[in-house]
Amino acid sequence: MEIGTIVKVSGPLVMAENMGHASIQDICYVGDLGVIGEIIEMRGDVASIQVYEETSGIGPGEPVKSTGEALSVELAPGLLAQMFDGIQRPLDVFAQQTQSHFLTRGVQLPALDHEKKWDFHPIAQVGDEVETGDILGTVQETKVITHKVMVPPGVKGVIQEIYAGAFTIDETITLIQTDKEIQSVAMLQKWPVRRARPVREKRNPDAPMITGQRVIDTFFPVTKGGAAAVPGPFGAGKTVVQHQIAKWSDVDLVVYVGCGERGNEMTDVMNEFPELIDPNTGESLMERTVLIANTSNMPVAAREASIYTGITIAEYFRDMGYSVAIMADSTSRWAEALREMSGRLEEMPGDEGYPAYLGSRLAEYYERAGRVVTLGKDRREGSITAISAVSPSGGDISEPVTQNTLRVVKVFWGLDSILAQQRHFPSIDWLQSYSLYLSEVGEYLDQQLQVDWSGLVTEAMRILQKESELNEIVRLVGVDSLSGRDQLTLETSKQLREDYLQQNAFDDVDTFTSREKQYQMLKTIVLFHEEGQKALELGAYLPEIMAGTVQLRDRIARMKYVPEDAIESIIVLEKEIKETMRSILQKGGM
Repeated sequence: MEIGTIVKVSGPLVMAENMGHASIQDICYVGDLGVIGEIIEMRGDVASIQVYEETSGIGPGEPVKSTGEALSVELAPGLLAQMFDGIQRPLDVFAQQTQSHFLTRGVQLPALDHEKKWDFHPIAQVGDEVETGDILGTVQETKVITHKVMVPPGVKGVIQEIYAGAFTIDETITLIQTDKEIQSVAMLQKWPVRRARPVREKRNPDAPMITGQRVIDTFFPVTKGGAAAVPGPFGAGKTVVQHQIAKWSDVDLVVYVGCGERGNEMTDVMNEFPELIDPNTGESLMERTVLIANTSNMPVAAREASIYTGITIAEYFRDMGYSVAIMADSTSRWAEALREMSGRLEEMPGDEGYPAYLGSRLAEYYERAGRVVTLGKDRREGSITAISAVSPSGGDISEPVTQNTLRVVKVFWGLDSILAQQRHFPSIDWLQSYSLYLSEVGEYLDQQLQVDWSGLVTEAMRILQKESELNEIVRLVGVDSLSGRDQLTLETSKQLREDYLQQNAFDDVDTFTSREKQYQMLKTIVLFHEEGQKALELGAYLPEIMAGTVQLRDRIARMKYVPEDAIESIIVLEKEIKETMRSILQKGGM
């Protein structure tokens, strides 16, 4: 291992000379302490190294050793239910080894447990021809997830031997005769985080990811394999929206990246997730979750690496045929780390001081999401759904990170601070947000539910948009100047806002709403609107309708608290709405 010498230290950026033997993206051990860094620029034999740990006390003249390898993650059984930092160091092991609650510098740790034995059950047999991505066997990693051990990239041949039993991730489980030699294969794979894992083909995502959050599933759905952004000002509820999706979405695995956010938010995740019961499996939510914590007080350079670490782990499970959701909270803090490193490299700044390549880096990250056919003969299908919070300064979404993100993602859940102040959560602004997957998801659900879902959604959104127009008139001349039809529209839109879109994350029933219950709730509110409008046309008066439907409207307001196994009571409500409107008309006629 050749050794260079430090000539300059500027925060997390270290410059070292005599590094002609090294290459860009190589991992280095910097200084006498041996802190971890990555080469991000080469000028002649002077390397600029982005250091993933605190550099105080490190000075010129100290040695730099290059490993000759890129920043990589370890991929094997033992990833799930773990919490790593931005460069995949296990934080619980770190705390035990250093006897400290703080990150001690220069500690070298394996990412996964190399001593633990896992029960490997072979699926492939001696004599089978295998190629990259084929499944050799399985390990029951948690009660919920079966880890599929795959042929590593670049390996193709015939199986000579395959073993069953308990092995560590480094021990040989199979021997494969390739063109050149007999290759021994273990469960452990390593993959450089900045390179996307290869796939056979990308497919158009059409199946919706059900989140249980009514405003998202109904008006602004995201597909499995899609990408969504949640921009919003401080306190508008970005983190709670992401937590809700991580808890309730119908994906197989969740990778949650706490990227530059406050430490107490990650503490909440760590305390909540193990106690939460996954509704699909009845087990702890941590059984299908990987946490990556790089909070705002951790080294800024590791923050830049954390979302790549997260998406590489997500790609590994996608290659097994699982649907994965990756949450990044928030990409604004990641972009700030990028800006800080770019400033120290003295690069030409772009908009608001961010580097000129901000847009391409964001696109690179989101492009790694998608619905794919994986490598391997069985053509498995897997997906990664990328959902990122964006924290624009002062809530101004015209700033570069939000705008570059919206160029790439197809779903925009715009959070509104006024809604948040009114205690309307999730505070997603239904007039500003959009989803470009709406028509595909509408067609898919029309077929799946055998109902006119897309027609209902269109009518509900029309009522909400009409309310926005009517509110302008009400502000000028008062509500009494409106016709009965328009006043009824305002009443219906109030029901949509307060009884449908508003959702309590801390209520056991209201926290999650199934697709079937969402349909019945929405159908009931739209039916009330249609029947009321018909009654007005046939000669009923609005005060009669309002007086005669007090109990009905109260029951509509309580629909959200009806348990999933009692949806029949909502269906009964539809019949009662029709009968009540009929009786109001008959009284009027008499």
